[in-house]
Amino acid sequence: MSSDNQFPQWEVFIQSKTGLPFKHAGSVHAADSEMALQNARDLYTRRMEGTSLWVVPTDSIVASNPDDSGSFFDPSNDKIYRQPTHYVMPEGAKNI
Repeated sequence: MSSDNQFPQWEVFIQSKTGLPFKHAGSVHAADSEMALQNARDLYTRRMEGTSLWVVPTDSIVASNPDDSGSFFDPSNDKIYRQPTHYVMPEGAKNI
């Protein structure tokens, strides 16, 4: 009989520069969000690698099933408003 004596796991995302997307860096164990931020900072930004951090409880992440990728990601061809092909560009319009 084994008992899990580790704190909950948190996923760490780092933004390398302001305006850039966040990227998954790894995970840390922590008792709460504040501790997770501090652990993530100490572990993943020791050399000034980022400008911002996100920490998310691992058990809060929901993912699609790769086996359902065909039906899940099928395009919605019945919703033509999602495609700009039927719009008429106004004459003289710039920067649209």
